[in-house]
Amino acid sequence: MKHRVLAWGMAIVLPLVVWAQNTPKLKPGDTIPASVKDVKMLSVTGRQLSIADVKGPKGTLVIFSCNSCPWVKAWETRIAEVGNWAQKQGIGVIMINPNDPAKNPEDSYEVMQQRTKERGFEFPYVVDATSDVARAFGATHTPEFFLFDATGKLVYTGALDDNARNPEAVKERYLQNAIEALLAGKPIPVAQTRSIGCTIKFREKI
Repeated sequence: MKHRVLAWGMAIVLPLVVWAQNTPKLKPGDTIPASVKDVKMLSVTGRQLSIADVKGPKGTLVIFSCNSCPWVKAWETRIAEVGNWAQKQGIGVIMINPNDPAKNPEDSYEVMQQRTKERGFEFPYVVDATSDVARAFGATHTPEFFLFDATGKLVYTGALDDNARNPEAVKERYLQNAIEALLAGKPIPVAQTRSIGCTIKFREKI
């Protein structure tokens, strides 16, 4: 009887967990989710920042990333280059770590501070303390990129470029091309690509 009750309980709980972690991903034309736009997140400098706080006059770039994923590590130098450059062009940039450090200590706040220093991130790197910001975006991987225009409308989502492992072999710089088109007032050449990376290690819902 006890096992039967447990099975029923799991049958109810598991779909809820899956639902919570699989909110439909934002697609081009969608706006920044109002439910999380003003959520304050702890940055590596100790400041509390929201997506609304970093909004730039020409747009906003939201990056879901972490410290532990090999794909992030392969792209990390280019993430710093593109993010720092975009910020100087008037696009607000924020990088968000939604991973639960209890599942991998490498995703801790202290390692975030260390990586910021090592890689030279000039934009905020913050903690999604409940993973709810990532859930609201429908984000599933690290790294994953969401570029919004000045009105808050999503114009690009997906990967940084088409070759994580070999910068010299990159043929399509998806994110940079999208930013350049946005700044020039031109149509985004590729508005959506497949996110490639590690699955987000979501924190448990309380």
